[in-house]
Amino acid sequence: MRKRIVFALGIVAALFFTYEKPVPRTRGPMTQQAYVWQRVWTDAVREAVAEHTGAFSGLVALGAEVSWEKGRPIVVRVPAASTPGIALRIGPYANPGGSETAFVAELAASLGARTELQIDFDCASSKLDGYRIWVRAIKERVAPTPVVITALPSWLRRDAFQRLADEADGYVLQVHSLQRPRGPSDRLSICDPGRARAWIERAARLGRPFRVALPTYGYLVAFDAAGKLRGLCAEGPVPRAATLRPVSAQPEAMASLVAVWSRDRPAALTGIIWYRLPVASDRLNWRWPTLAAVMAGRAPHPKAVVRARRVAPSLFEVDLLNDGDADLSARVEVAVSWTGARLVAGDGLAGFDLHEQEGGARLAGSPALRPGARRMLGWLRLSTDVEVHVATP
Repeated sequence: MRKRIVFALGIVAALFFTYEKPVPRTRGPMTQQAYVWQRVWTDAVREAVAEHTGAFSGLVALGAEVSWEKGRPIVVRVPAASTPGIALRIGPYANPGGSETAFVAELAASLGARTELQIDFDCASSKLDGYRIWVRAIKERVAPTPVVITALPSWLRRDAFQRLADEADGYVLQVHSLQRPRGPSDRLSICDPGRARAWIERAARLGRPFRVALPTYGYLVAFDAAGKLRGLCAEGPVPRAATLRPVSAQPEAMASLVAVWSRDRPAALTGIIWYRLPVASDRLNWRWPTLAAVMAGRAPHPKAVVRARRVAPSLFEVDLLNDGDADLSARVEVAVSWTGARLVAGDGLAGFDLHEQEGGARLAGSPALRPGARRMLGWLRLSTDVEVHVATP
């Protein structure tokens, strides 16, 4: 009997110590911000900031980046950064909290952040207590400006992270990254929605308000002829490679996260910050219509619109417009029809093929068309100047 009682008490004790109290929940819209991470503020960057600032509760711009060479700091400043929120990017450093503490605090203060200063530091999980010394020194130097840190999911199980989070005025959980692929056939993903939701629930148990950083960007992943990773290309030069594979944040998946968290989320999750603000010159980032749809929790979709233009008597050009809010990449077929004339000449352009058929012609191809973009698909010269009609089946 006594053994049974002891056994039962053991089960009760195990349940007690493994039980996790439910975290408070909430629903409704969240604040939404965006990063401006360019080192050079071109006209396109300035135009994007001016045009879309009002769509966000705030922007956070990269103000400076420090890397370390033989323990000595190398600082690159972004003098044009003019948003109230400023970020300081700190590269990997072996001994945070040591002799460079005063330098880091002074650099942070020189950025002139007004609404918040974010620290984005590649800190090893084993050095979080040293990082906390940096954060404390920065807070004292920039007070009363709030100091916010970016955090990795791998930090959440560390006791030192609780102390670090308590020291900061808030944190942003980064749930996007590209795991190093073993070869070109590996599945590539920048943000897994299921893992992101699990990390958010785990972070909420720490009891500190936080935001989550979600991706809008993509990479070209380069592999050599042996299938080994050669590097990543974001918006810079494309590396030489035997195989280039694109990988991008999936708008549908990110929209689903926004929709789910709008209906139900931990109360500690206060907002989203998007990495990064769409700029017209970006090749691998979303366009603005895509991000606007995702921010509303709506999966964006492309919309193919075709038009025929008479450029001279009997000469017509066929245009394709993406009038949707997502990239158009699926195969498109355009039926071109007319009566009372015959096709004298014609050709497809931009990867489209022109085929004559009874009563007209057909243009077919797979475009890569961003939202709002237009492209000429082909031209036709007819024997007589008649009306030409186009349609997508």
